[in-house]
Amino acid sequence: MPRLDALRADVGILVQMLRGMPRDLTHAQRLEAFYAPQAAHYDAFRERLLQGRRELVESLPLPDGAHVVELGGGTGRNVEFFGERMARIARVDVVDLCPALVEQARRRSAADTRVHVSLADATTWRPERPVDCVYLSYALTMIPEWRAAIGNAVAMLKPGGTLGVVDFYVSEARPAPGLVRHGPLTRRFWPAWFGHDGVKLSAEPLAELRAQLPEHTLAECRASVPYLPLARVPYYRFVGRKPA
Repeated sequence: MPRLDALRADVGILVQMLRGMPRDLTHAQRLEAFYAPQAAHYDAFRERLLQGRRELVESLPLPDGAHVVELGGGTGRNVEFFGERMARIARVDVVDLCPALVEQARRRSAADTRVHVSLADATTWRPERPVDCVYLSYALTMIPEWRAAIGNAVAMLKPGGTLGVVDFYVSEARPAPGLVRHGPLTRRFWPAWFGHDGVKLSAEPLAELRAQLPEHTLAECRASVPYLPLARVPYYRFVGRKPA
């Protein structure tokens, strides 16, 4: 029965994805309309799709007593990837614009007073003081004003602080030396596939991150896609340091 229930949950999410994200609404309204029906089963499905999150979180350098911010934090699942390293963290702010996902995050973190969940816009929300680390996990591709989100993330960092990002992307037709080049089919197919659900794949966010934080590490990878056994979608992990 548990496996049947999981399959039913997957079918419900796939149906919602096939319907796509509504168009004639505000961004916040689109998110709520799309994700509210999926919220209870969001993590189980995305665990197989949104790869590289654990590796990103585990790679983020944290000073003792760190203040960490996750922008576009959804259900708060990614905070759990800190594991035993939570002992080094004084505060985590999880920020998201979708009420249904924020409710899931608040339930998940209710027992941990270090975790604070805010219903707010990643492009404008700011902590009271600069923080040690900001990260975004599969969020930039969902934010229409993604440049503003990157700028806001960098602005709220302390000098020497860390910005981490993991997300889908496709390369430029002629990427910079040392970067992966995707073929024409990849560059056309995945933006069309994900665009139906409001996820905008391009090369631009990664280029902006590299320009804003030249001191960085980058991994360019491919992930499997549930129910598409032969498909591999490109994603990257970026960890940059704000100049001291």
